[in-house]
Amino acid sequence: MRKVEVVPPNPNWKQDFQKESQQIANIFGENVIDIHHIGSTSISDIYAKPIIDLLVVVKDITKVDEKNAEMESFGYTIMGELGIIGRRYFRKDNSAGIRTHHVHVFAVGSTEIKRHLAFRDYLITHLEEAQQYSVLKQELAAKYPDNIEGYMDGKDSFIKEVEKKAIEGLT
Repeated sequence: MRKVEVVPPNPNWKQDFQKESQQIANIFGENVIDIHHIGSTSISDIYAKPIIDLLVVVKDITKVDEKNAEMESFGYTIMGELGIIGRRYFRKDNSAGIRTHHVHVFAVGSTEIKRHLAFRDYLITHLEEAQQYSVLKQELAAKYPDNIEGYMDGKDSFIKEVEKKAIEGLT
């Protein structure tokens, strides 16, 4: 069972993203179009689970599967689509078994890319709602310290509401 831990913002998260994104770019090579830092660690001044989320945009999603062995050698577990059609998902734990990274790979043009980036960008520019999200995450982590599903379910309506506003703001 994974412990739900939400920690204060860490200025090293951006550096951790840069380091990991370079390794991911090296693995996927010319297939990579862009790599984005997403998730709560990409939003300044909010509490987050200390896991770096990377969104990788590629030309051809099927070529990602050819790199599974390299991702495994770099410490990643291959998770396939894991509930999102067209995604390739990888997760990485440190030597103590603590989750450190998530990699979400989508083909260019996927609506999932727009959704993830819109949510991140909205919270970066709407500080009051970002702080509401931060407080919610802290409350849920305290309420569900050993229940990641309860924690995730507790965030769901807030995330959907912000995503809706963020996507509407793009149109």
